[in-house]
This record gives sequence, structure tokens and C-alpha cells, in this order.
Amino acid sequence: MKLTPAEQRERDRGHMVRCLELAARHRGRTSPNPIVGCVIVDRRGEVIAEGAHVGPGKDHAERAALKKLDDQAKGSTLYVNLEPCNHHGRTPPCAPFVRASGVARVVIGAMDPIPGHSGGAALLKKAKIAVTTGVLREACERANLPFFTWARHQRPAFTLKAAVTLDGKIATVAGDAKWITGPAAREDVMRLRNGHDAVLVGVGTVLADDPRLTARLRGGRDPIRIVLDRELRTPTTAALLPGARGPRTIIVAAETASSAREAALVAKGAEVWRGLDLPALAQRLGGLGLTSVLVEGGGEVHASFLEARLADQLVLYIAPKIVGGPAKSWVGGVGLAALVDAYGLVFDEETAFIGGDLRVTLSVPGRDSR
Repeated sequence: MKLTPAEQRERDRGHMVRCLELAARHRGRTSPNPIVGCVIVDRRGEVIAEGAHVGPGKDHAERAALKKLDDQAKGSTLYVNLEPCNHHGRTPPCAPFVRASGVARVVIGAMDPIPGHSGGAALLKKAKIAVTTGVLREACERANLPFFTWARHQRPAFTLKAAVTLDGKIATVAGDAKWITGPAAREDVMRLRNGHDAVLVGVGTVLADDPRLTARLRGGRDPIRIVLDRELRTPTTAALLPGARGPRTIIVAAETASSAREAALVAKGAEVWRGLDLPALAQRLGGLGLTSVLVEGGGEVHASFLEARLADQLVLYIAPKIVGGPAKSWVGGVGLAALVDAYGLVFDEETAFIGGDLRVTLSVPGRDSR
């Protein structure tokens, strides 16, 4: 039975949601590539194959799904949350493979932001394949914010994260910060770390908490650790130092920092990068192919990213508690004199209760692909 246009749009949205679900399973594993999921349905609208991109050098989502059909894709509809690529990289281009598969229609969520990689939709249209674009575009672009940021600005997307009380404090006046949020929220932070290429803190956090900054999840992997430490005050006994086998740890120091301190930290497995301000650090991390960094710094680190206009997203875990007084806030700095100059953000749809706490996700306007 032929669907009405409204029914077709609803079906398209449903399958695109599934593409995003498949893609999200591999968040933090595909950099510098995007996360992509693919769904193929037959003429009756029944799903006959699914696929996802699992990492650099592996099949892209479209090819992974089509390979499951053994040349039986003729007349089908292929859904994918990002435009099929049309360039040779670690793997062959997807668009010609899709064209040769016999699919009758391709539905695309977001277009590829890299000019040299795009053109897949045009190639498919030229082959007389019906192409629909822009299905759940905003959701598809938001899902791949790290990739879009890296592609357009040659740097990772930075997400600021903090656990705060209702009055915005990250500790009491005596410095007590364990624990502001409950176990469920802290478990969710592990999920965030697992989905980012790197996690960044200031040396103050290292000295106060001695964190490991690992992702303690079943099947998880630990992100690269980055410490902003101008004077190389990180102790050689710090838990985040990698030793012989731990995750890569980068300490960012001033040019004038002690060479002896650098040698001692390098002996513990750390790398020391010198003389980088935040914009230069962002570019160097982008050059490594990192597309996402979770910033778990204290108030001064968060303020520095906001002041440098490098904050792309914000995740706050808000506990139903009030501390009061001059306790530290999640964002410090010198502050702004005029409300008109305040940093503006917009709420995302991912706000949710996590145990007894509230997780609020916000984005900085103008930091997506548009």
C-alpha cells in the first residue's frame, strides 16, 4: 500500500532515529571519522540490513550494511545519518558502492561538511537514484558535533562538565567535594569519558583530588588525559600518570617550567608540551585527529575555555543541595560587568534525571555545522 507523504516522512524519521542509535554505539571510537549508522529497508518498508562505522580503516556504515545483503539490495531504500562519501581515504568511497548496489532511494540526515569528501548525494542523483536529504538534520548534526567542529575548525569540540549544587557550587567553603552528586550521576560521567577522545583538567584538580580520569565501564576504554600545568606541579606519584602501559597523558606547561620537573614526569610516562595557549593547544590536538575533549577542570579552567570561545557544549550534573557562602563555583575567572555580555547557551533535548540528580546539556549557539 502506497504511503501518504506524511506517512512517508514519519517512516523516514523513524529509520533515521535508528541510524543514530547504531552510530552512537561507537561514539569515541571513530575519530577523526564521524559516527555513522545505516539502515536498509525493502519495498514493503521492512528492515533487511543494518550497519555502522566502527573505527578508522573499517568499512563505512553503508558498505557494512550492504555487504550483509549479498547483492540483494535492488529496489531497497538506504538510510544514513551522514552523506555517503565520494573520496578515497583509508577505505574506498561509499557513494559509488551504493550506486552499484541497486538501491532505489537514499535518505540522508546531514550533508558532509568537508568539501573534498562530499558530492555523494550528487553522484547518486546523477545515477537516477531518488535522494532525500535533511531528515532529522539538526539531530544528525548534533550527534556529530565533534566531527563537524574538527572538519570546519581543525580542532576538537570541547565539552565542559561539572557536578554542582543548586547554587552552582563545586565544593563547600572547606573544600569538601565528595560527593556532590549520587552514584548514578558519577556512573554517567564514566559514559561521557568513554565517549570522548580525551579528558582535560587543571593541575589544581590533580593536586586536590588525584584523579585517575579513566572510564570505569565494562567494555570501556580510557581517554587520553590532558593536564594544564604551567609550572609542572603535577606530582610524580599522581594517579593519572601512565607508567609503562597506561593511557597517554599530556601535560601542558609554560616555556619557563623546570626542565628537571619535566624529566621526572617524562620518566613516569607523561608527555610535556610547552608554550601553548588554549587556541594553539586546540589546533595541536586537532592535528592528532582528536575530535572531542571533555573538560573536567575547576572553575578557572572552565572560565578560560569560555573566555577563549572554545566551549562548544556544557554538561551540568545538578544535585538538589545548597551550600551557600563563598564556596567555589563551577566557573570562575574575573567575571563580566554587563549582563549583555553573558555567555549565551541553549538547552538541548538531552536533559534528564540521573538517579536523584538532574543532568542538563547545553550547546553554544553557532557551534554546529550551520
